[in-house]
Amino acid sequence: MSKSIVKNFTYNLMFQIVSLLIPLITVPYISRILGKEGIGVYSYTLSITQYFIILGTLGVSLYGNRQIAYVRDDKEKMSKTFWSITVFQLITTSIALIFYIIFFGFNKKYGSTYLIQSINIIGAMIDISWLYMGLEDFKKIVTRNLIVKILGVICIFSFVKSYDDLYKYIAINGFMILFGNLVMWMYIPKTVLKVKLKITDIKEHLVPIIKIFIPQIAIQIYVVLDKSMLGTLANTGEVGLYDQSQKIVKLILGLVTSLGVVMLPRMSNTFANGDNEKMNNYINKSLNGVAYVSIPMAVGLAAISKEFVPWFFGPDFGQVTFLIIISTPILFLIAMSNVFGMQYLLPANKTKEFTMSVTVGAIINVILNFMLIPKYRAIGACIATVMAEFSVTMIQYTFVRDLIRKRYFLVNMLKYLVASVAMFIVVRVIGNYMGVRIITTVIQAISGSVIYVIILILMKDEINLFIFRTINEKLIKKIVRR
Repeated sequence: MSKSIVKNFTYNLMFQIVSLLIPLITVPYISRILGKEGIGVYSYTLSITQYFIILGTLGVSLYGNRQIAYVRDDKEKMSKTFWSITVFQLITTSIALIFYIIFFGFNKKYGSTYLIQSINIIGAMIDISWLYMGLEDFKKIVTRNLIVKILGVICIFSFVKSYDDLYKYIAINGFMILFGNLVMWMYIPKTVLKVKLKITDIKEHLVPIIKIFIPQIAIQIYVVLDKSMLGTLANTGEVGLYDQSQKIVKLILGLVTSLGVVMLPRMSNTFANGDNEKMNNYINKSLNGVAYVSIPMAVGLAAISKEFVPWFFGPDFGQVTFLIIISTPILFLIAMSNVFGMQYLLPANKTKEFTMSVTVGAIINVILNFMLIPKYRAIGACIATVMAEFSVTMIQYTFVRDLIRKRYFLVNMLKYLVASVAMFIVVRVIGNYMGVRIITTVIQAISGSVIYVIILILMKDEINLFIFRTINEKLIKKIVRR
């Protein structure tokens, strides 16, 4: 892979690692302060707010990222594209905000909460991170996100002291998003030119944005609807349990899908230049890369959950252990569909195929939610999510299967499975021997990682060798410079 891809992946990976570490500080605190009811109210009202963000932004983030990547070599075209999409986004999100306040701002039970959550819609209105993604300028995005997250942690510990501070917690999360998106506008004068726009410049994005918006609706159905349905068919307490389990899984998923965020603009630009051979090479390398990471992470998370959940979340969240174990397969499934969909189908302008896959997944998710949530509650929602992700991955695979070096991929995946099973055995022995303690989780994580890497070294895995070769080269350069 090119140096710029590795560099951007490193930036994004750094951010995901920080994103993983920060909740290790805040989640145990918030879980004990707000309890499952407080977290449930926050998650439930946020899920409703996210529908209006989806309707307001109309998939602009993905579309804008791709369009900027297409024209980034021509600054005038790129500037015109940026301003026309930005104006479009401001108009649509403003309309969504008005309807949101009309329908939910005066809600008897959660009216005040919904009004505070509306800060998230305002934040989405001015979000231009898609511009920097399209330009592959991940340094700005990562720096912004790190600052916002650190400020958010400071504010949470400073102002959220009891359940009565739930409103403060909601406001802090909303204002941090708004502040982060405002910061990105500082770079605009140096990034794009001032251009004159016509109504037609804005209108020309309507049809292609709607085409990419349809799969976004489908994706969000099984990202957000689970919480809404749990709150309606069960209670906000179940939403709190489900949300905490998904929070851990999705945090780790961020590490796995970091490469997809980086590869979308690169693949879009490669497609625009008509280099299909390079695209095929990228997709096969990405598949092996995400399998190398996602398989041990899924197995490892299931292995440590029994000892990890009790000390991390507290006594109010015992059921989260089982919810995490049920949900771990989505780490591998989403990693695969991220390569198939985000790194190939969308950059190659195969929106129809992408839409079909996520729509089928959404339908399966809704049907299973109606069937399983009334009886099994949060467990039912987890099962529905796993089955939906499985269907999406399999359908997308059928569209890209001719590009994949199947034998090469399967041989590597078998290596990762063997190494992961060995890791699982060691981690469980440690857990059973040491019991529920913070140090247990630390030792489990370190031991599991070492076992996984050692076994792959013995198997002479290519990715393992590449990582160690790269580390050795950098160390040798540092020594030579001294």
